[in-house]
Amino acid sequence: MMQYVLIGIFAVSAIVGYLIINNVPPLLHTPLMSGMNALSGITVLGALTVTAVALKHSSPVLSVIVGVVAIVLAMINVAGGFGITARMLKMFKKEGK
Repeated sequence: MMQYVLIGIFAVSAIVGYLIINNVPPLLHTPLMSGMNALSGITVLGALTVTAVALKHSSPVLSVIVGVVAIVLAMINVAGGFGITARMLKMFKKEGK
């Protein structure tokens, strides 16, 4: 029963994430990226929470593997978002200072 709840959480979050990102116009994508880093942090917390619940209620080996992959991918998203935001902000600095 718990596996179906976890699969449902994953499916709903994937669909909602796709719809949110798909509706952002390309012109606004870079300025909004710094704000999206906070939401990516929530993704990391969600991955940690779902991994902990899955580890407690289902197959430990599969839960750890899938959970670690989810956490690593979410952290890559966070780090990449901050890196791109830093590069974007460098474009607006004056070179003389």
